[in-house]
Amino acid sequence: MTKTPENPFAAFDLNKMLGDLKLPGFDPSAVAAAQQKNLEAIAAANKKALDGYQAVAKRQAEIIQENMSQLAAMMKATPEVNAAKQAEVLRQAVEKAVAQMRELAEMAAKTNSETFETINKRMNETMEEFRKGFK
Repeated sequence: MTKTPENPFAAFDLNKMLGDLKLPGFDPSAVAAAQQKNLEAIAAANKKALDGYQAVAKRQAEIIQENMSQLAAMMKATPEVNAAKQAEVLRQAVEKAVAQMRELAEMAAKTNSETFETINKRMNETMEEFRKGFK
């Protein structure tokens, strides 16, 4: 149903672009390989973010539909106006809404964490590659 996004950087050839540079101790293929990994990490992080936030949006739609169905059922079941009953229904609705907001916030936090983890991992790899390159 959903198309898998292609890597927009797949056709980008940094090695070709840097190949004309003639600097002592400069390895354009190593730089190109590192940058390719960086671009792949960014694409992977974006995919994780997209997938995560699509899941949040889908869950929000499910929650709205569920709440509307329950509200309609309650209106049919309790046509009489009773302040105590209305207060109890309102209390339950507020508790449920808070729990649902917490669920959505946790989903978003997990998405953010996973996305950051992908970028952070690549940053650490890049730093290690630089350290090795300067030895």
